[in-house]
Amino acid sequence: MEIDGLQLVWLGHAGFKIKKDGIVIYIDPFQIEEDEKADIILITHDHYDHCSKEDIEKIRKDDTIIVCNEKTAAKIEGNKKIVSPDETIEVLGIKIHAVHAYNIGKEFHPKGYGLGFIVEIAGKRIYHAGDTDFIPEMKDIQNIDIALLPVGGTYTMDAEQAVEAAELIKPKIAIPMHYGSIVGSEKDAETFKELYSGRAYILKKGE
Repeated sequence: MEIDGLQLVWLGHAGFKIKKDGIVIYIDPFQIEEDEKADIILITHDHYDHCSKEDIEKIRKDDTIIVCNEKTAAKIEGNKKIVSPDETIEVLGIKIHAVHAYNIGKEFHPKGYGLGFIVEIAGKRIYHAGDTDFIPEMKDIQNIDIALLPVGGTYTMDAEQAVEAAELIKPKIAIPMHYGSIVGSEKDAETFKELYSGRAYILKKGE
């Protein structure tokens, strides 16, 4: 999809590509067909379906900057910038704010294990929630243009919980993710879209 010249492409699962003014950003590339080289790669956590060394190497250049936490950095090669929740860095003129992402009542992603990201690019704020449940810290996530929210359940929020998160965050556009590969199906995305009171779009892979 394209908004004000900003291109957002769903790569499947939790993977996205963002392009604007010649800058190419990937988030959690996994089993991707893309081979366009990255200027920035954001990795939410070190699980294989988010931190895929094979996919990172497919799109990494010598000067690609990889933004991740310390645990993830230990598993990958390249030019890495390590961030923690509530930390903001600037890369190539783009602000990247790391936020909390964790499970409540599940053991897959304890607090502090992974990250979500708010990417500020060309006047837009894009929130990639990472692998998370509906957590209290989401009340502090505001003024979001596009929210990318997991809906597949099991390891993350399910569709109903993602709706709760979206109703709290109130993004201009909400896009479901983290389904159709490891867990979850398009039905989860459709349920999210039906229940959410705001604008929601279901992206097709590669669009």
